[in-house]
Amino acid sequence: MDYSFQDKGERQALKLTSARIVVKIGTQLLTDVKGQTPQQQIVALLDVVAQLRERGLEIVIVSSGAVGMGMRAMQVSRRPKSLDKLQAYAAIGQNHLMRCYVEAAEKHGFTCGQLLLTAADLHDLDRNRHVSQCLDALLAAGVLPVINENDSVCTDEIKVGDNDTLAAYVATMCRASLTILLTTVDAMHELQDDSTLGKRVSVVRELSAKVKAQAKGTDGNEFSTGGMQTKLRAAEIVNRTGDYLVVAGGKEGFSVLLDILDGKDVGTVFVPRRQGHMHSRQRFLAFFAEPAGTLIIDSGAEKALCQQNRSLLPGGVLGTRGVFHRGDTVRIVNAENKEIGRGIINFAHDEMARICGVQSGKLAACLQREVHIPEVIHRDYMVLEED
Repeated sequence: MDYSFQDKGERQALKLTSARIVVKIGTQLLTDVKGQTPQQQIVALLDVVAQLRERGLEIVIVSSGAVGMGMRAMQVSRRPKSLDKLQAYAAIGQNHLMRCYVEAAEKHGFTCGQLLLTAADLHDLDRNRHVSQCLDALLAAGVLPVINENDSVCTDEIKVGDNDTLAAYVATMCRASLTILLTTVDAMHELQDDSTLGKRVSVVRELSAKVKAQAKGTDGNEFSTGGMQTKLRAAEIVNRTGDYLVVAGGKEGFSVLLDILDGKDVGTVFVPRRQGHMHSRQRFLAFFAEPAGTLIIDSGAEKALCQQNRSLLPGGVLGTRGVFHRGDTVRIVNAENKEIGRGIINFAHDEMARICGVQSGKLAACLQREVHIPEVIHRDYMVLEED
């Protein structure tokens, strides 16, 4: 079955593999818990994070809450709709948010490092690599990274659930073995016919259409369109790399993080779909690279790629779309326009127009130059949808 209501050993495997962990904290957990100020919530969170660090675990925090903190600082109770005001409150609130984290961390003898990211930082290869290197350096120095979207400059990223996906991307970049999304509801629940929430789902083994249908709740519910869909998207990313994701409730206290790491049956654990892990190049191709063009391949090439783990040769290419150059990322689709994968191409678009369907031994004659690399895309520089 693609999901179950009881753990059957999956959490033991999660417990054994967890070493570097990304923890995402939602805005409501920081700003909307009755009787608790955001400062008190952050202190409580870092009390638990300190215990996890004492176990030798590396923790990365992805924290929402900048806009909410900015509204509190400016004594505004209603969230504005205009983008410029949202950006302004994010700029004000981020300062207050980080001060709370730093003060809470210093009580335990460590400090925090802030990273504010945009989509451009993730999709550019050099900037992506620099973010990964920065995270590694912070963790090696015993610093707690605290990450948020740079909402004060983004034009399309201030929206519910963005930090779920950001947490998954951060986990992908820093090779975290576990991502925990803390929310105001205890877990994913099975959706009933009347659109109410039923039993808690303990384990999701496959993100099937049936599981994804559980995201179609009613407006205003944490696990409806805005909430659960982004969490399933995050799980899809993390599981594809070979790692675990847990959705759990933090409203009753952040000790739930200890419960998760102790293997207790809390929240919902999403089990990776693959054995082993994607290497760094595959991760960038799968989640961050922006394709410059498309290659259309025949059924023989599709079989060679998907079933025989082979490189893509020019003889299997039917045609191309777009303008691309050697070293660019391109999509690989079949004759039905279904995406098979992505890869780094060894020929420019004008060269490909001349060698589509040509056997490897005739490439030099077609291109009127020496060809040292006959593969259009080598398997080492390719990631398939099924990888």
